[in-house]
Parts: sequence; C-alpha cells; structure tokens
Amino acid sequence: MIPSILFLYNAPEDSLPVLMSKAIALTKTEEAFKIVHKIIAIACENNYAAGNLWHNYLTHLILSNENPFSLASERREAPEGSLMDFALHDFEIFRKLFRLSDSDLSLAYIKDFRGICANSLIPSLSLQLSNANSADEFCKIVSAFYKRYGVGIFAFNRAFRLGSNSLIPVPNKNIGDVNFDDIVGYEIQKNELISNTKAFLEGRPANNVLLYGDGGTGKSTSIKALLNEFFADGLRVVEIYKHQFRDILRLTESLRRRNYKFIIFIDDLSFEENEIEYKYLKAVIEGGIETKPDNVLIYATSNRRHIIRENWSDRDDMEHNGDIHRSDTVEEKLSLASRFGIAINYSSPTRKEYHEIVLKLAEKSGLDVDINALIKGADTWELRHGGMSGRTAKQYIDYKLGVEN
Repeated sequence: MIPSILFLYNAPEDSLPVLMSKAIALTKTEEAFKIVHKIIAIACENNYAAGNLWHNYLTHLILSNENPFSLASERREAPEGSLMDFALHDFEIFRKLFRLSDSDLSLAYIKDFRGICANSLIPSLSLQLSNANSADEFCKIVSAFYKRYGVGIFAFNRAFRLGSNSLIPVPNKNIGDVNFDDIVGYEIQKNELISNTKAFLEGRPANNVLLYGDGGTGKSTSIKALLNEFFADGLRVVEIYKHQFRDILRLTESLRRRNYKFIIFIDDLSFEENEIEYKYLKAVIEGGIETKPDNVLIYATSNRRHIIRENWSDRDDMEHNGDIHRSDTVEEKLSLASRFGIAINYSSPTRKEYHEIVLKLAEKSGLDVDINALIKGADTWELRHGGMSGRTAKQYIDYKLGVEN
C-alpha cells in the first residue's frame, strides 16, 4: 500500500500511515493504539478533533503536502499526462488507507470522536473523501479544494513571520477577530485602505501603503482587520522585521508563484541616522532590476511620515546657485517614503472622538456603568496614560472590566 509517488514518496518508516499499515498487517494491537494516541494528539493540536480522526489525519496530510500536483492545482493549472497518472495512483492508496478505519478495531475508537473542532475545513472535506467511489472522484474533490484554498501552510493560516529558513505560521487564534467596526472613526482612512486592497485582490493596479501617524490610533489594527475580512479571498500577510530586510528579495521570490495575494507587513517602520537597511527595502519596493511580483504588496506602519530620521546636518551639502537645491542627503532619506504609492495619516482623535471610542468599546464589552462617570474616568485616564488614542481607550475599558468590576 505504501509508498506513493507524490504524497508519501518520502514518508519515513516511522510515519503514521506506514506504521498503521504495518501494525494492522501484523495485528499488533498495542502498536496500533500508540498510533491512535498520536492521531488524537495531532488532531487536538491542529484543531480538527471531531468526527473520524483517522480520516481527518489523512486529509490533513493531503492538504499539507506541497508537491508538483498540488501546487499546479493551486495555480489552477490542469495537471495532465504522467502527473495526473501519478496522482490517481496515490489517491487510490489513500482510498485504501481511509478504509482501514472500517477493518481495524483500534481505529474504531476514533471513528466518531466528540471534541472541539475550530478547523471546520478538514472534517467536512474528509467526509467527502471517505465517500469517494473511485480515485478519479477522490482526485476531483482534492483538486477543487486546492483551487479554492491552496495547499500547505497557506491553506490553513492567515499570517506568518519570516524565520531563518522558512515561514512560521502565526496561530489564527493569536490574531483575534478584530474587524473594521472595532476601529471607531477613521472612515476615510479605512475606506482608502480597503479600496486599495480590493483592487489588489481583484488583479487591478494597486499601491504599496504607508500608514503613519500617532501611536495607538489603529494602524496595526487596520492590517489585522484587513486580514480577517479578506482571508477567504486569498489574502495572506507575512510580517518581517527590520533586521530581515536583507532576506526580502528571497521572500518575494518564494511567494511569486503561489496563488495567493500577499501583503508583506512591516510594523513600526523607522530608521535612525546610522541605519542603512532601508536601502534593501527601497530596491524591492521599486527600482531594482527585478520587478516585484504582481501578487505581493508592502504595507508598513510608522510614527514618522518620512520614516528615516533627519538631522540639520543632512543639509550641509546644499548647493547655492541662483536657486536653492535640496540636499542630496535629504533626497536619499525621503526617497523611501515616496516609494509607497499611498500614505494614509492616522492622527490622534479629538476629545469628542476619544469619548466615542470609549463608549463604543464599553458597549461592545458589555460594561454597564454611568456614561458621565465613564467619560470623566476616561479623561482622567488619558492624562496619566499617554494621551488620547484608541489604545488608551482600550486600556481604560480593560481596567474597568478587570479591576473595578
């Protein structure tokens, strides 16, 4: 039954499908139960611990495996010839693996597992695959999933960080369920950001975006809201840090041929006078010999409009020849900000807007207090905690919920 050509071609001898096949063939019940224990642990870790866990596990293997067939299907290229023959060969093996739960008593314990399932994609798909009557039908079901959701880590995760050699998924639960309604005010800013992102997702011309302004005003929260709103449309976010800019070309090249739209997100972007990493970023945004992939945009947040700190000494090389020409040093530093096609300003709210944010957050959290007392407390809080902002308002409401209630 094992090995397959595309999906389990490199399956180690201690992989679960191999071990389960051997255990059942040799009627090693004790070994089979050890594997069942591993299957339960993996299901709980990946949030699909409901239904037939053996089927769910096999489905997870299929959806996680990046190979020539799955990647071609994700790009909506129709695999044909030998590649399709190999896929059908593998899917017939998987159909036999699915049927193990009907013949093995140890797997019967997890045929109807009752637990928590946050990842609803895997159980629903595994049910379809278990009912497939042929390798061809099995193949059509899997291919349809690849075309809609993709394959590998991008199929299940919304956000990623750049590791030393690979992308590291950020658990979806760590992102939160924030949406644009949670950002009170800033309607013009939100609409401009949404419009540019929609154009990007629909394949129309779109710009890199710089969100700049005061701290705590919702710049980073807006990116999270974008991700939550447009995940189903193929949007993924990869966050990188300043020290990783040397690897940004490698990153964009690895994303070029994936059938997703990627936002490379840089939070709190700024450079001091002696930092030169911005030169790597400039080359990727616009101006390098290799064009940026059409499926990649760069969104950054910064407290500075021009990102790079300026000093009066930068103007020492000014030339005076009739007219005053701008310093070359200043031009060099300002050129990074100018390469973001859209710059959106998030300024601190007025006092009235600050009060509206406090009231909205209180209502959403179910905090039942006198409005006048709430506003008075919010004004006192902002004087002691960094001024008026959405972040300050959130901290005040959390304080009310956690300490005073």
